[in-house]
This record gives sequence, C-alpha cells and structure tokens, in this order.
Amino acid sequence: MISAEAAAAARRAAEPEFLAPDSETAQDWPALAAHLAGHGFAFDPARDAPRQFAGGFGNLNYLIRLDDAPMVLRRPPMGDIPPGANDMKREHRILSRLWRAFPLAPRSVHYSPDVEILGNHFLIMEYRAGLCIGGTWPQFLAGRDDIGDRLGDMLVDTLVAFHAVRPEDVDLAEFGRPAGFLERAVAGWRQRMEMSCDEAPPAAGLAVADWLAANQVPDGAPTLLHNDFKLDNVLLDPTTLAPVAVLDWDQGTRGDPLFDLATLLSYWAEAGDPPAMHGLAQMPSAGNGFPTRGEIVSRYAERSGRDVSDFLFHRVLAMYKLAVVFMQIYAQYRRGTSSDERFRRFGELTDGLMAFAHEVAQGRAT
Repeated sequence: MISAEAAAAARRAAEPEFLAPDSETAQDWPALAAHLAGHGFAFDPARDAPRQFAGGFGNLNYLIRLDDAPMVLRRPPMGDIPPGANDMKREHRILSRLWRAFPLAPRSVHYSPDVEILGNHFLIMEYRAGLCIGGTWPQFLAGRDDIGDRLGDMLVDTLVAFHAVRPEDVDLAEFGRPAGFLERAVAGWRQRMEMSCDEAPPAAGLAVADWLAANQVPDGAPTLLHNDFKLDNVLLDPTTLAPVAVLDWDQGTRGDPLFDLATLLSYWAEAGDPPAMHGLAQMPSAGNGFPTRGEIVSRYAERSGRDVSDFLFHRVLAMYKLAVVFMQIYAQYRRGTSSDERFRRFGELTDGLMAFAHEVAQGRAT
C-alpha cells in the first residue's frame, strides 16, 4: 500500500491525458454513430464529444461513450500500414474471448472491417481507468525504490499467469501459427527492415539479421503471446499499484512464450546501457530499485518452470524487432505520411538500437 497523499497524487496521475482538440486526428463521428446505431449501440458524439488519448506511437485511441458507458475506440494510424501491423481484427478476436480466463484483458464489444466508415477497420473495447507508468518515474513515488522491485515482480507474475492460459479454454486453440513462429519472425522482420529503408539497410541491421538466421533455435512449447508486453501496457490501481488491465493486443498470437519475455526486456533499460536504450524512455527501469534483466529472466524461469538456456536468441530477436519498429515509424515521418515531430529523432534512435542488438548478439552486452 502507499500513503493517502501518494494515493491522491496517483489518482490525479491516473486521469486520462488527452491531446488538445486542435491536435487530434479527426474522425467521421456522424458516420460512426450511424454505423453503431445499425448494430444496436447508442453513440451521440454531439452530446459526449470523443477525446483522443495522447499516449502511444501507433494506433489511434479515443475515449467515447457507448450506451452511456465509457469505451475506447481503436483504429490504425493514418497512411500506409505495413502488412500485418495494427491488426484490429486480430485484437478483437483476442479481446472478445481472453477476458474469460485472464481478467486483466479488457473485453472487446464490437469490430468493423468496413473501411468506408473511418478510413480503416476499428474496434471498440471496454475502458479501464488506471495509472500508466511510462518512461518517467512518477513524482509521488520518488524515493520509493522498493516499488521498482515490486513492479518487476508484478510484470513477471502477470506474464506467467497469461502464459498459463490454455488457448482451448478461450476459443483460441486454432489462433495463429505457432509452428515455425521464430523462423517466420526472423524472415518477416528482415523484410520489414528492408521495406522501411529508402536505401540500403544499416550495416548493423544486416549483421543482426544474418546472426539470427545462422543461430536459429527451435520453437518452445507454444502459448498465447501478447507480443508487446511492457510496463506502460499494464494499467495499475492508483492505491495498491496492482494491475487492473493489460492493453495493446493487436500483435497477439500463439508462439514461443520466451519471445514475450524477450520483448519485455527489449524495453528494459539498465544504468550502464548505451544512450539509445535510455533514449527509448519506455520504462524507468535504469534506477528506482528495478531488478536487472538477468534477475527478471531468473524469476520468470523459476515461476514458469520453462527452460531459458536458448534465451539469447529470443533476446536478440526482440531487440532487432524493436529497432525495426522504430525504423518503420521513422519511415512514416521521413516519407511525409506522419507529421508527428516526436518521430524526428527516431532515425538516430534506430541506429543505436541496432548497434546494441549487435552487441548483445556478440556477447558484449546482456
């Protein structure tokens, strides 16, 4: 538990943060209202104006009221989308089922493939209020280094609990293609890297792609995967800091669960990491009492019972994927399909992440 004063500060921090109205990406709300009315939902944007959430670099998220209840509308970003990215249909399939066995998954209540409504497909899901801790340690937790270790434990326990869900219990036994998951990931992320470059891919990126192809390991026994599990995708109770929701399921599938663990650690900066890892600003794990990446691997192995002897491959693959993701975002900015000035620095960030992935592959970093 935290103090009453800290809890009050946490509640203030947990209030949704929205873009200024003149910075929002406009949507055709009357068209959405007509569509939803045809499916039995009441949505009145004139009475309850939707607001766009400020967080995130990918999907566009809006707080709306549906049948007088707060809901979240999610849709892909504007412009061209890489194949398989920002998959609302996939996310709806997961979130319309997973809540039955994993209560931290918000329930999706509607999906539309009709691109004529908002310009792309979209879903509407349950809204959960909670505290989101991003790359900056909250002021109300200043000096509470015990919290960092608790949050590390919470992330491990949440991931272990999610990986324990049996897909057949939530009608996802046929979901994804777990056989060959890692091999396809190596090939697919190399293809995405090449598509994101107007010229030759960076030398470090090619070196890491070659290392992954040469050091392929067999897939572990498959589980459901989140594929972007990290601290700011977990909403927390402002008073207890217990998890209340896990968000952003559009990359979910079935495959080797160690890739989820590796994805978490790709965001997990440590004090001695190179500038690019600190420049990610995704998790405040370089201080504040957080466990090291090695300690997180050990805790996951102990609590899940899984063999982590091949984990280096998963670690390198996840770092490589992360670098390519930022490369894709930077390509949107460079090519003019996004004017978000936050993306200007992503070219330099991508180079640093690729170099770090290469250092990890060569055993010169962990």
